[in-house]
Amino acid sequence: MEKRYYQKEIETMPVEEIKKLQSEKLVKQVKHVYENVPYYRKLMEEKGVTPDDIKGIEDLHKLPFLTKNDLRDAYPYGLLAMPLKDCVRIQSTSGTTGKRVVAFYTQHDIDLWDDCCARAIVAAGGTNEDVCQVSYGYGLFTGGPGLNGGSHKVGCLTLPMSSGFTERQIQFMCDLKATILCCTPSYAAYIGETLKDMGYSPEDIPLKAGIFGAEPWTEEMRRDIEKTLGIKAYDIYGLTETSGPGVSFECEEQTGMHINEDHFLAEIIDPDTGEVLPEGSKGELVFTALDKEAFPLLRYRTRDICVLSRKPCSCGRTHIKMSKPMGRSDDMLIIRGVNVFPSQIETVLLNEGYTPNYQIVVDRVNNSDTFEVNVEMNPDKFDDTVSAVTALEKSLAEAMKKMLGINPKVHLVAPKSIVRSEGKAVRVIDKRKLHD
Repeated sequence: MEKRYYQKEIETMPVEEIKKLQSEKLVKQVKHVYENVPYYRKLMEEKGVTPDDIKGIEDLHKLPFLTKNDLRDAYPYGLLAMPLKDCVRIQSTSGTTGKRVVAFYTQHDIDLWDDCCARAIVAAGGTNEDVCQVSYGYGLFTGGPGLNGGSHKVGCLTLPMSSGFTERQIQFMCDLKATILCCTPSYAAYIGETLKDMGYSPEDIPLKAGIFGAEPWTEEMRRDIEKTLGIKAYDIYGLTETSGPGVSFECEEQTGMHINEDHFLAEIIDPDTGEVLPEGSKGELVFTALDKEAFPLLRYRTRDICVLSRKPCSCGRTHIKMSKPMGRSDDMLIIRGVNVFPSQIETVLLNEGYTPNYQIVVDRVNNSDTFEVNVEMNPDKFDDTVSAVTALEKSLAEAMKKMLGINPKVHLVAPKSIVRSEGKAVRVIDKRKLHD
């Protein structure tokens, strides 16, 4: 099969050349930020660093980190590096953890972002003969606009559906012969459920590939979606702070996501000490945007835990790969002193034959943590007797205890009774007052 790239020369560039390009861009970017972003200049001054100290990527570690707190403190314009008259758009995070993060874009920034998303679509097999259905949310959320722009660059017929109105999504998918679906994995799973309810099988829909991101999902969930939609499901990664989806993406090998290294410089650090770790180490992912003009973040701490690898890839792309995030250094739950990642619960559910529709509820009663997991029953089990359901709850709790080392209370609930989110699924309700 002929290998396809959107920008072959860049995507297959020898590693030494990538590093040389990154060094040139980094030197320029540090100067741009130092001269135009007083907030970051102050951080550099506090660390005793000037642009002259940065000769290439080997000096990156000298620069200060940026965190989400900095973005909140500098809101709205404190990290802007271009005059407002040169900016053409903002995007924003959902604000689930406090004040929203607002990111600014020049037209050049948007063009580069569209290119990154176009690379992801081509890596998933997309060409100008495809019909790309974008069912990520549009508006302030980056998912819809990012994949919409990438789809245009590839030349696909773009269906800008946004999320919701699932039956209409399926009607358009069938009538307009959509071949690529872009949305969150939980929404893809929901589309699969709805298809089945409407009496369709995977053979009845024209989809061949899906590009799913914006929330954590497991390999088990991938296989589940691939089966229910009859597609190959590709992962895509990004964050509003660095542009949006397309920071990295999977190729047909599906063994990690290629980071668009000509635009984003990645490091892995120890989340506790900030020390840069060698390639292959598990730690927190940090990004430096190498050519963002309006909102150029240097050494931004993503809080995502993953591993970077330069192992050669059969697809021919030379850009470094990041593993699927293995959780976050901040949304990891610590329950009775044990680290719990929601993705572990999902793995157990799929291994035990349940749907990945669940909700974790954590509370603190009499200074002790309570840990409950509500799990939707499969429709075929719903008519079981109370004693049969109790036995299923007990065996599921035991499987979770094996995985987590801690005993949850499992409640099996009616099918479709956990609220479906068409953006990001709310998997955790933590009622403990752990912070002021």
